[in-house]
Amino acid sequence: MADWTAKNPSGRRIALVGATSMLALAVAAPAFAQAQPAPGGDNGAPQDEIVVTGLRGSLQRNLDIKRSAPGVVDAISAEDIGKFPDSNVAASLQRLPGVSIQRAGARGEATGITVRGFGGDFNETLYDGRRVSTATGQRSVDFSTIGADFVGQLNLLKTPDVTIAANSIGATVNIMFPKPFDHPGLRLSASASGSWQEDAKKVVPTGGLLFSDTFADDTFGILADVVYTRHDTQANNVYINGFNFSTYAPCQLAGSTAASCNPSDTSATASDRRSVIGAFPQQYGAQQVYTKDERIDGRVAVQWHPTDEVMVTLDDNYSRQQVRSHSFGYGVWFNQGSLRNVQLDSNGVPTNFSQAGSQTDFVANDTDNVLETNQTGLNVKWDVSDNFSVEADGNYSKSWRNPGGRINDDNADVGYGYAIGPNLGVKIDGNSDDTLPVLVNYGAGGNPARFADTSVFGSHVMVRQANKTTDQIKQGRLAAQWKDDKFSIKFGGQYLEEVYRNQTSNTFANNFWQAYSGYGPDSATNPNSVAGVRLPSSLFANTVGVGGFMPGFAGALAGPLINYSVADVRNYLSGLGNPQTKQIPGFNYADGQVGPNFTGNFDLALDPASVQRIQERTWALFVRASFETEIAGMPLFFNAGMREEHTNIASSGVGRQPLTLTTSEADRTLLNVTYTPTQPITVKSSYSYLLPSLDMKLNVTDTFDLRFDASRTLTRPNLGFLSPVLNVGQLQRIGALTATGNNPELRPYLSDNFDVAAEWYYKRNSYIAVDFFLKNVSNFIVAGTTRQTVNGVVDPTTGQLANFAVSARVNGPEATVRGVEIAWQHVFGDSGFGFQANATLVNTNKPYDKADFSTSGFAVTGLANSANAVAFYDKNGFQIRAALNWRDEYLLQFGQAQNTGSFGAEPTFVNAATQVDLSSSWDITNRISVFGEVLNITNETYSTHGRFKNQLLTVFNYGRRVTVGARFRL
Repeated sequence: MADWTAKNPSGRRIALVGATSMLALAVAAPAFAQAQPAPGGDNGAPQDEIVVTGLRGSLQRNLDIKRSAPGVVDAISAEDIGKFPDSNVAASLQRLPGVSIQRAGARGEATGITVRGFGGDFNETLYDGRRVSTATGQRSVDFSTIGADFVGQLNLLKTPDVTIAANSIGATVNIMFPKPFDHPGLRLSASASGSWQEDAKKVVPTGGLLFSDTFADDTFGILADVVYTRHDTQANNVYINGFNFSTYAPCQLAGSTAASCNPSDTSATASDRRSVIGAFPQQYGAQQVYTKDERIDGRVAVQWHPTDEVMVTLDDNYSRQQVRSHSFGYGVWFNQGSLRNVQLDSNGVPTNFSQAGSQTDFVANDTDNVLETNQTGLNVKWDVSDNFSVEADGNYSKSWRNPGGRINDDNADVGYGYAIGPNLGVKIDGNSDDTLPVLVNYGAGGNPARFADTSVFGSHVMVRQANKTTDQIKQGRLAAQWKDDKFSIKFGGQYLEEVYRNQTSNTFANNFWQAYSGYGPDSATNPNSVAGVRLPSSLFANTVGVGGFMPGFAGALAGPLINYSVADVRNYLSGLGNPQTKQIPGFNYADGQVGPNFTGNFDLALDPASVQRIQERTWALFVRASFETEIAGMPLFFNAGMREEHTNIASSGVGRQPLTLTTSEADRTLLNVTYTPTQPITVKSSYSYLLPSLDMKLNVTDTFDLRFDASRTLTRPNLGFLSPVLNVGQLQRIGALTATGNNPELRPYLSDNFDVAAEWYYKRNSYIAVDFFLKNVSNFIVAGTTRQTVNGVVDPTTGQLANFAVSARVNGPEATVRGVEIAWQHVFGDSGFGFQANATLVNTNKPYDKADFSTSGFAVTGLANSANAVAFYDKNGFQIRAALNWRDEYLLQFGQAQNTGSFGAEPTFVNAATQVDLSSSWDITNRISVFGEVLNITNETYSTHGRFKNQLLTVFNYGRRVTVGARFRL
């Protein structure tokens, strides 16, 4: 029996299922008894016979889809074949009510969406009704991997269609690609454009070609398209990786008169005992990132109409995205126990402090990530009779991330510290949306003029990683439908199997990353024990100033940044020779792993903790009945459906336990780890859920509709969360020991959803809609952090059992999310002018409590009020559109880049932001048009903060982007 009945279901869930069944029976009788046709219908007010193309035509089609849909649906359709309204799928979706976007900081690209406060995996993306593989471990799709040029239509289903899926608590995005019989005959579309980002200062190309034709009296058709897209972006970034709360000893605070200071949780001396709650920045830094994003999309669709009753469609979608980046900057690591003269504000946030002998790291990083996806599908539709039809659909999708195990992350870390390390600190004078934290007392020997003194630069660490991931989906669906004028029923079954594999090789696993760590002879406190080698200044000749680094932000940064080559530093170190055959001063001979095994090359080794295989198989049965009837002369449209899903999971990994921790001879902030032998681990689990759905639409008048919708939906856990192993990684810092544990027994989030809406279609291409929604969500997956020992390992710095901050995920709390969407679309007659405006207001009974320092704190993430406004002119072949998107501050997630605090996973908030975009096009002839687009006109930044507003975590300035191009169509 399904879990919803087996585990003491709440009253509201029983009521939901019961209401669906009873309403279906209550409406069925009058539906069959109706003899006369119902007036009105889905088409609404009488329409003039006017054919409108371009932007206004697209808006009218979207409106028609919205009104005719049985549930709550919004749509975006292409203005013409090869002419989608936006260059990014997510950017288009954010124009819809209730939709906000999530951006990738360094690129500024819209990569994901949030619908009604639910983002990421809470939203399911389908290609023509099919799940697509991702190779990221997540359920959600990165929208920057989808070429928008030849998308035909986007449907955003805020209430489920049980015949397709019920696996999204936020919404289901169905991306519909064009097919030959959508536009019979010969069609040819081509586009070319150049894109320029103001900081990258380089024009890069984008181009696409689509061919479609039908033959043999329109019984056979083929469509093929290919698109090449490139975006270059230069972004500036200031960050604090981990702004966690823990406890200070009174001797660490400003004004302390203690003769000595040895902070401890168990000290008998009051001034040394950790008792004052306060935050500390784990790592502070600034960097510049240049990103090159290239994508190739290709698609072939073949359709065959052997008879009027049969349609066969075979299609293949291919994409390959390669994102390469080069970043350079600096970073400073802080240990809370080493901080002195700490000044805390009323919230416990440090506004100033110092740390003696601080290391200053100058870092360069090269990444090269490839994501390749191919999906092949076959669909057969057969109209057996006028009333009965059958559809069979199957697809195979596979994604590869970094196929072949290519090295995708190469990092060099050099600098100075210890003997010449300054008594360095960070000063915070304002909030995270307009003020940068700044370094004080920086530079070699405490001299700011020597901040970038390359003459004392020594080697530290070389981190190299090769992540390899595959994701495979096999899916089959069989459905049948019987319908007449007033009643239809659709039923069928579906099978989906997904297999996700992941493994990473790196220089952590063999400890080769520390081969020459220690910052070299100038930083050595003991001339007889030098760690690291002095590096030639010639490797670091290129500098970048920090003036105007973050527009709109106060706070002077330390500088300059040094732009150097990772490969040049690695080659210099490898060129020193083989430390096994010759004595090399500064090599890390003392380490038990790297000392006897490193031969000069920074080779990678497999990290056992990264090995993961998740197999998930789901069987589903579904039925949906649709009725048309009348209530008091008003047409009523009614859908009732159910979907039963059963899922089996097999989660496999490689387990090991830590044996010892030893202090690194080369880096005094590090602890080296040794492990037990590895062993394979597999855990199996299963679950079943019944997912009912109900949609009702009442045509009160020819122009006014009322809706009521109720449903249950689920969202499955991130595949990466299902690993069965506890991982104590190699990178352990003194005073900041961490471990991560996942949970193969996690259950899906469940949500009971309710919508009540009113829609007024008061004239052609114009409407006003108000939608109230409520979601009761249970089984929230929370990533709690607890302090615990692991395998009896002793911390050599304290002589006591090591105390790890262990992050693990469990199902737990329930929460209610409620809100209202308000949308208004208006076109001013035949003037060509019009606008779209919408706002979403949301709240929850589980908001975040900043004053709660318990490790079990919980809140709903992603919730934020938002508003969108689009003003446009579209007439006589010329159109221009200005779009404004605003989103208030919101809780993004629990967890930060470094989770080393004492009170659970600390929050990450995204600051409020407003972005303004402008686009325009002009049809020079019926076949040739030119277009342009300016994104982020106001040069908006992206910034986040911790528990309190002045705890900046990261801020990115990704600048403006200008695109100019031309289209040809035949």
